Amino acid sequence: MSKVENFISFAKRLYPDKSLIGLHEPIFKGNEKKYTERCIDSTFVSSVGEFVTGFEISISEFTKIPYAVACVNGTAALHMALILSGVEQNDEVLTQALTFVATANAISYCKAQPIFIDSDRRRLGMGADSLRNFLNEYGDVRNDGFCYNKKTNRRIKACVPMHVFGHPVDLEEILKICDQFKITLIEDAAESLGSTYKNHHTGFYGHVSILSFNGNKTITTGGGGMILTRDKELAARAKHLTTTAKNPHKWEFYHDEIGYNYRLPNINAALGVAQMEYLSEILDNKRKTAMEYKTFFQNSEFEFINEPTDSKSNFWLNAILLKSKTERDQFLQDTNENGVMTRPVWALMNELKQFSAAQTTDLTNAIYLRDHLVNIPSSYRKSL
Repeated sequence: MSKVENFISFAKRLYPDKSLIGLHEPIFKGNEKKYTERCIDSTFVSSVGEFVTGFEISISEFTKIPYAVACVNGTAALHMALILSGVEQNDEVLTQALTFVATANAISYCKAQPIFIDSDRRRLGMGADSLRNFLNEYGDVRNDGFCYNKKTNRRIKACVPMHVFGHPVDLEEILKICDQFKITLIEDAAESLGSTYKNHHTGFYGHVSILSFNGNKTITTGGGGMILTRDKELAARAKHLTTTAKNPHKWEFYHDEIGYNYRLPNINAALGVAQMEYLSEILDNKRKTAMEYKTFFQNSEFEFINEPTDSKSNFWLNAILLKSKTERDQFLQDTNENGVMTRPVWALMNELKQFSAAQTTDLTNAIYLRDHLVNIPSSYRKSL
């Protein structure tokens, strides 16, 4: 039996109830139907209702981040986080080349320019060393208290690391660099609900941070996102702006600035409230699967991506590294042809035509990960 055939056989033992093993399927095993029915009966199915409030409270309590504001999706939440952090047209925002396109898209919504930083090969997300090297070369803190790019003369307003597949970046080091250069830290924690860095949930270190609850995430509201912050006034402003900037009044309509219709519908939040009731079970289930993968790959030519030593990952999507791009491509073909869904990581952002003119650091690690990494089935296992 070849090494790929051996993996396919193992994956089918992990998910024996599936003829086609998906990459990450949602699980509904609690009060989802009960709560959505209750929401429908209440007639409050849009952006106001008990489940929106309940979902925000449950996320805040779970992450231990004081304020949570629900949004229609993670991209909208990130767009809002950038606005709340003062990102404006022609500003620059540091992010990583290896990320989902939503990160770069949200920067573009602000008419700002992304700068793409290399990855940390072990953590997968933004590399602190690459960030430091870039800012030491190009960063210039001026008398107005802002950092400017020596090459472009544009203000560098924010830094947005993304926790790839739930593995936290080196937040303390990145925050230290951002503070030194007067740059606002925004965490794109879209994939990392349940992940911690040095005993703090991802999102804790950022001025503002976001989560996603898309259909393929650890828990889902169908579509959905969350803004997280420790700043009470910032949270109030987030809620105001995401509710079309409407001033509260029993019957009058007055909107005091340009706002956004970004609030999460109550009917979606009903799913989230139900899923939060057994999130700990989902995380335990996924961790057991990850540890079985880790054991399986110990004596293999494939390298399993484990959590960083200072962190606890949610193992949203398990991943392995193969020896070469050719081997990766053959692995993808063989597994998908045999009913085991696997996927490569994303194209690098600077390789997309809309971002091809962006400034980048040396991207040696990001290119390596692009060519060698494969995601493998990571769904909740009913058989556990």
